[in-house]
Amino acid sequence: MKSLPSLKEKKRYLVFEVIAERRAGFHEVKEAVSKTILGFVGSHGFARLKPRLLADRWDGQRQRGVVVVSRKWVDQLRSALCLVTEVDRSPAIIRTLGVSGILRRALSKFYLR
Repeated sequence: MKSLPSLKEKKRYLVFEVIAERRAGFHEVKEAVSKTILGFVGSHGFARLKPRLLADRWDGQRQRGVVVVSRKWVDQLRSALCLVTEVDRSPAIIRTLGVSGILRRALSKFYLR
């Protein structure tokens, strides 16, 4: 049985960039982001945020990626990403490039430029 469109959770696609001394892999970035979000909003907030890093959208060359998040929690995700100080024991920061409600538009506007 399909759920009604009005009952589905709306999501946003946040494009980010990692600025670090050395290149980081997807799993290191995912671990750093998850740990920071968990520390910032706690386990209950983490469950509400429903953050999901898209592995197939990770660009290791340009150090850019996409996080899918619930619409109501975009600001908390942005705040948590600002708190990332290291990735894989190397000093790093994460910069938000933009947010969109459609993955294709997020990729064309923020990811590919």
